Amino acid sequence: MITARLLSGRMTAWDVAFLLLLLALALVVPLLNLVPGSDSSFHVSSYMVSVLGKYLCYALLALAIDLVWGYCGILSLGHGAFFALGGYAMGMHLMRNIDGRGVYGHPVLPDFMVFLNWDELPWYWLGFDLFPFAMLMVVLVPGALAFLLGWFAFRSRVTGVYLSIVTQAMTFALMLAFFQNDLGFGGSDGLTDFRDLLGVSLTADGMRSSLFAASAIILALAYLACRLIVSSKLGRVLVGVRDAEARLRFLGYRAERFKLAVWTFSAMLAGIAGALYVPQVGIINPGEFAPAKSIEAVVWVAVGGRGFLVGGPIGAVVVNAFKTFFTGNFADYWLFFLGGLFVFVTLFLPQGLFGWARDRLSSRKGGDGG
Repeated sequence: MITARLLSGRMTAWDVAFLLLLLALALVVPLLNLVPGSDSSFHVSSYMVSVLGKYLCYALLALAIDLVWGYCGILSLGHGAFFALGGYAMGMHLMRNIDGRGVYGHPVLPDFMVFLNWDELPWYWLGFDLFPFAMLMVVLVPGALAFLLGWFAFRSRVTGVYLSIVTQAMTFALMLAFFQNDLGFGGSDGLTDFRDLLGVSLTADGMRSSLFAASAIILALAYLACRLIVSSKLGRVLVGVRDAEARLRFLGYRAERFKLAVWTFSAMLAGIAGALYVPQVGIINPGEFAPAKSIEAVVWVAVGGRGFLVGGPIGAVVVNAFKTFFTGNFADYWLFFLGGLFVFVTLFLPQGLFGWARDRLSSRKGGDGG
């Protein structure tokens, strides 16, 4: 049933509804933020705009995971590493622009480098004062890492749980590395105290609304790109890789090439999500590399509905909305709730929340539900 849906080659009503919702949010939320009076029922506070923007960044990360897991069968437990690398690239740009480019052409060192008695800016920090260069690194660094890892793993035919372990080992190793002060990324404190982006204060209401709108629009564009992939001939091959890779190889397809392409693209999407996340939350530290972060992101996809594209973003928003509520009111019980939710969905809703809702609506209409 899932394979037939994937190969239908057309936008469904669900796809259109999701895209229209994102575009509506990009317009309506910033407008509601402009409504005067915090007591107004229509007013959306700047804090809530940032929270909703963070959810959209997580939704983009979940979309990237669903592309490789739901459609290619690659269970990645290390996508948090690509997300964090994109975040660090954005954080480096924001840090470089706190005090300008320096005196007499020499760049000003970030505060943590001054504290550690660094004499000059490391070579890998050069160029990050330029916004286009930083944005290039947002996609290039996660993409290059994913390409190298995938090149060796897929050519060696590392699959299944073994590949999942490799991806988790990668993010754990990066976490340990970024905790080191000598690496030049702020150690355990990470990068923070950002002030402005493109000359506009990050605390300004207009900037927060702009970042939210950008997150919604980029998520919509990423969704369209993923839908184009899974509805194309490439998508048919990816489904074949997931369901019968050995048979696909027997037919003459180089499965590792297709896996490498979609794996690299997915890592780039995760990097973009991290870059959008950092200016909205105001910090990036090695904790984002923690394996638990990547595992939690996989839970989002499972809860929302693996293999539906729209399921991953839905799961990310739903789970993180619960997380905000629980950590604010019942912090000690959040992990128990998350574990229980994952077990419940696995046992009783194998297609996730979206799959369950879709089937319920289809049964009521007596048709295929679009």
